[in-house]
Amino acid sequence: MLLLVTNRRDITTDYVVAELQHRAIPYFRLNTEQLPDALVTVAPAPRQAWSIAIGGRRVTGDEVTAAYFRRPGAPVLSDSVTEPGERAYAEAEWSSLLKSLYARLEGQWLNAPIDIFLAEDKPWQLLHAHEVGFNVPAATITNNLSSVRQVADVGPAIGKPLRQALLNGEQERVIFTTRISELDDADAEAIRLAPFIVQSEIAKKYDVRVTVVGAQIFATAIWSQEHEETQVDWRQGSRPDLRHERIDLPPEVKQQCHRLMARLGLRYGAIDFICDADGVLWFLEINPNGQWAWIENLTGYPIAGAIVDELQRISLA
Repeated sequence: MLLLVTNRRDITTDYVVAELQHRAIPYFRLNTEQLPDALVTVAPAPRQAWSIAIGGRRVTGDEVTAAYFRRPGAPVLSDSVTEPGERAYAEAEWSSLLKSLYARLEGQWLNAPIDIFLAEDKPWQLLHAHEVGFNVPAATITNNLSSVRQVADVGPAIGKPLRQALLNGEQERVIFTTRISELDDADAEAIRLAPFIVQSEIAKKYDVRVTVVGAQIFATAIWSQEHEETQVDWRQGSRPDLRHERIDLPPEVKQQCHRLMARLGLRYGAIDFICDADGVLWFLEINPNGQWAWIENLTGYPIAGAIVDELQRISLA
């Protein structure tokens, strides 16, 4: 039995489900926002002594052989619980139980939740990227105007969030990678509000998304320079016609990708590069739980199949 931990709206998991159904592999999809609707039992020991029953189905710990941590949602109580304090208490207890279940699946995850959390640290990624030998643009993490100038005065520079790319408020906004314009002393107060990443801007031929699943590597050129709004950040503009193309990576870069994955304790990772005019690849970041379904759609890469392959390898280990 393969356990898929996600939410009801996660279309990416639908691809994995379709692959599992095609292969007739048993699975249990746990949409964690629905957990308060379940009947759950957990014994102190052994670690497999737990069960979840929901929607007419039941899974037990001794059935689960591998697990995919995708996009779990926070548990949500039914509308019948109206007192705010009671709702907050119960939802917090369900979240606590989920963390306990995650820990019991140690060694069975495609990527363990704790490894995902640690690998999302971008300064930590950049440190390892340097150490495995990737080309990495000059960068600093700072809230100091003078440190920003040390990068920006050398040549074109970009700024991007350290971690949180979503700005909540009356209207949610995504903080995209942005070119840093001319700086003056009046910018010091705004820059001091929060640290961010300042990086030398590499002139692009195209962006590259490398999806790594176990030993398999799927490299895609994203032709971001063909449209003005996607030139700095290919995610901006949401262009359905943004050209994607399968490419091969140099053997050395493949080896570096695998070394980075091993250092971060990951079996799955979405690595972003820039390819410059000379064909040199520059590491930007790795998302240990990044989206991949659109890459499969546009390139035909069998990424869902690779993920199921890896989950089956974990099951047999």
